[in-house]
Amino acid sequence: MVVGVCHLDVLIEGVGSLKGKRQVMKSLIERVKQRFNVSISEVGDHDIWQRAQIGISVVGSDQETLDSVLSKLLSFIEETNLVQILKSNVEFVHFNLDFW
Repeated sequence: MVVGVCHLDVLIEGVGSLKGKRQVMKSLIERVKQRFNVSISEVGDHDIWQRAQIGISVVGSDQETLDSVLSKLLSFIEETNLVQILKSNVEFVHFNLDFW
């Protein structure tokens, strides 16, 4: 079993309030959930209008597949034009299931 975890630091241009930020983030999160079978949440910078930290996780049987999913997901986020990805970090954790 492999878990892929992605952390994003994003810029949200054109918002002037936390309410505006929440609307953009809600839209982005819903679009990602509809398109990809992943868990996604805003995990930081909650009180900064034009910035957000996003956490994404996905579970599968091999790293190659998960890497492909996360790459497509990052491209999708950029293509929405809702946010600009400033930094991204992807890590994979492998679990040995032979302990039974």
